[in-house]
Amino acid sequence: MNTLSFLLSKVWPKNDLNIKIRVITAFSCLILAKVASAFTPLSFKWIVDGLVDKKPIYFLIWAIILYTVTRVMSQILSELRDGVFSKVTQKVMRSLAMTVFNHLHRLDLDFHLSRQTGGLNRSLDRGIKGIEMFFRMSLFNLLPVFCEIILVFMILWLGYGFLYGFIALMSVVAYIAYTWIITKYLIGYVRTMNEADSKANTRLIDSLLNFETVKYFNNEQLESRRLDESLKIYQTTAVKNDVFRSFLNAGQSAIVAVGLGILMFFAVGDVRAGHMSVGDFVLINTFLIQLYIPLFMLGFAYREVKNSLTAMETMFAFLEITPKIQDKIDAPDLTFEKGEIVFKDVWFSYNPDRDILKGVSFKVKGGTTLAIVGETGSGKSTIAKLLFRFFDPKQGEILIDGQEIRDVTQDSLRKSVGVVPQDTVLFNDTVFYNILYGNPNASKEDVYLAAKGAQIHEFIESLPEKYETLVGERGLKLSGGEKQRVAIARLLLKKPSIFIFDEATSALDTVTEQAIQHNLIDISKAHTTVIIAHRLSTIQHADQILVLDAGVVAETGTHEELLNQKGLYHELWSKQSAD
Repeated sequence: MNTLSFLLSKVWPKNDLNIKIRVITAFSCLILAKVASAFTPLSFKWIVDGLVDKKPIYFLIWAIILYTVTRVMSQILSELRDGVFSKVTQKVMRSLAMTVFNHLHRLDLDFHLSRQTGGLNRSLDRGIKGIEMFFRMSLFNLLPVFCEIILVFMILWLGYGFLYGFIALMSVVAYIAYTWIITKYLIGYVRTMNEADSKANTRLIDSLLNFETVKYFNNEQLESRRLDESLKIYQTTAVKNDVFRSFLNAGQSAIVAVGLGILMFFAVGDVRAGHMSVGDFVLINTFLIQLYIPLFMLGFAYREVKNSLTAMETMFAFLEITPKIQDKIDAPDLTFEKGEIVFKDVWFSYNPDRDILKGVSFKVKGGTTLAIVGETGSGKSTIAKLLFRFFDPKQGEILIDGQEIRDVTQDSLRKSVGVVPQDTVLFNDTVFYNILYGNPNASKEDVYLAAKGAQIHEFIESLPEKYETLVGERGLKLSGGEKQRVAIARLLLKKPSIFIFDEATSALDTVTEQAIQHNLIDISKAHTTVIIAHRLSTIQHADQILVLDAGVVAETGTHEELLNQKGLYHELWSKQSAD
């Protein structure tokens, strides 16, 4: 009911008069089409009675004209209804798809790190398709059938007595009750099938995205077995679903046949007794056939509506997930001045039982460069994620120019901070698009200038398709170093106030790395820069170096000062120099 209520609120929006007019017009066409279809059997009755009673030819002509007009009008009004309502359906689909998509982008990094892309994609795909199927089946099948049931019941009751109307109504009630009971079991199978389908799609996409890893370890058979496990569950459940569906269809046919037989039995008796004409017999039979034909679709339509609601329920469930990282009410934008960064007693953990940062405190003066070094797992990249506010610390404060970053809007914070992450991922598009992503409003000249700053312009120009070269899924058509340089160019195009380089040159050769380092030093002058590095040779120029050890600040100072201290930094330097 929550899903249905949410969906209907989109069909009848408060401030969209055009959509409301279309909904009213479509429903008017629906009702008029059913009224026209009700007159079709009546005109057919008059034709039959006219032939039996040898009525004048003009009577038969008018009856035939009425029969033709009602059939044509019923069809035209039904098509008009579909055409008018099509814009409503498509607009609701677009609106809901964008609502879910935008909400997913508002969710925090923690959600996206734990998600399964294939299953998520499948849920969204089924949900969006379910919206169209819901409208098609509920408004264009279920609702017209119920309108026709009411019309037929009223005509039979008022024209031929309560008994005829009651028998027709009871047949429909028995049909609907039987359909509802069996469909309850079918929905359970549908949910299981959807889960198995999502799991299979997750494994399929995950395996194909990691194609190289599969090949490195000769695990094609393992991947095949894992996918087949999910497909087998889907297959078993689908067979049970088909068996129940056949049982449902057989029962529905039996109910319709029995109801039609009972009514014809009474109608034959009334015709023989002279209480009805042959035309009345034909009318009752035509009404019931006209009613039962769409009624045969009722079971299918009901199942599809339930399936659609189930699919939409899964999709809308994402909207109920509350982002852990949210702006405070009426939060102001970040007011950027010098770019001073302060961490005050910051504690953070991804899991409650293991702290990554343990009371980290440091200060970066505006316009200076801070380098963060330390062994793997010491918390270097976590500092970058906290500064970008992918996560919030469980204790302590992070300030930029004296403003706690939790008190300002995320949008203004992230516009001011630019990051080149350790693991560079590119869109499956052109090189130009991936660089332009840093600032979609930039000119071609700006893109070329950023590429030159990242030492990749000449390489791009050497490619057959130059900047229009497709980089492939996640940028896999480029080498690690090429991807990093594209990422650096993208950052340079963004022109943030604070630079964060998280192992930004780790995949580069020494010559290219040194060239880019000189460029980055020039570009980041007068900008606050945070460099997270493993190679100590790349951060000797830093104004301040922070040495982390197991989530604790072990040492701070310049390159020369730390070497003179003969501590952890000196030890790391000695190891790398020896290598």
